[in-house]
Amino acid sequence: MASRPTIGGSRLRQLGWAVSLALCCAIFAALTFKVNSVRSQVRLAERQILALQREKLLLETEFETRASQQQLAQWNAVDFGYQAPGPGQYLEGERQLASLGEPRLPAAPSPIRVAHAPGAESKAHFPALVSPLTGKPVQVADDTASLADKLANGGAFLAEAGQ
Repeated sequence: MASRPTIGGSRLRQLGWAVSLALCCAIFAALTFKVNSVRSQVRLAERQILALQREKLLLETEFETRASQQQLAQWNAVDFGYQAPGPGQYLEGERQLASLGEPRLPAAPSPIRVAHAPGAESKAHFPALVSPLTGKPVQVADDTASLADKLANGGAFLAEAGQ
């Protein structure tokens, strides 16, 4: 006679597999949480390292700046002799500034002057505008409007001239 597997042994085996599977899932979840915790700590440490590197760079820059200030102060004391402005060096207003002026010396060069002809600004002799699209000269119909105003309107006059 063939023996039939007992129902109790089969259920016990299924229950053992279920417990093993549950135990594996629990261990996997615990390891996942631990890995994520360590990863978070590593990211936090990296951020702290970057912050410390930035602070170190800032301190190095400030140290170099202060060292150069000391060098400049030494140069000033030995070579240049500059001093900080005192209260007597500040002016009250334009009149006090004008009182400091001196008349021009006879040997001084004459000031630069710019020639200006009346009405020359509206009749300036500039080369004709040429449309970059068509290569034809652009006819400006309205002399009162400036080129800047026309260009501000999108340059529609250029498109009209090319048609």
